[in-house]
Amino acid sequence: MYNVSEKKFKKIHLLFIAVFILSYAGLKLWQLRLPTAEIELRGQKITVWVAKTPKRLFKGLGDRESLAENQGMLLVFGKMGKHGIVMRDMEFPIDIIWLNNGEVVDLAPNVPIEPDVAEEKLTRYYPRKESNTVLELSAGWAEKNGVKIGERIKIIEE
Repeated sequence: MYNVSEKKFKKIHLLFIAVFILSYAGLKLWQLRLPTAEIELRGQKITVWVAKTPKRLFKGLGDRESLAENQGMLLVFGKMGKHGIVMRDMEFPIDIIWLNNGEVVDLAPNVPIEPDVAEEKLTRYYPRKESNTVLELSAGWAEKNGVKIGERIKIIEE
């Protein structure tokens, strides 16, 4: 038979385990959330998801069905390089804009999707100059807004 103190100990123990499990689950869900920022390019405000982790940089916009007019993704790489972009699991075309510390160094407009293409056969898009950040926007955005090499983005809010 249990005495009263053993029953209290079991309840406290179970409560501790439940709190631990819920805290762990909450932390994991919070880590899945993508941070956002607001930037400005050519006088247009754009809300972007910010990808910095290797997993998010790999995935990019591949888990989205579409983008609103002034939405995008900012891929922030830890170093300068000619970072290649592929249309892995994409359901809509995009404009790719490579940035070096906020300055446009190259762009690839209206990049088409590649459905049912194996990973090793996906087209890789590279900039002509090194960059440390990539901005992905809805296809046609760069042309519609007259984006040119040498222009700068402005971070409004992180």
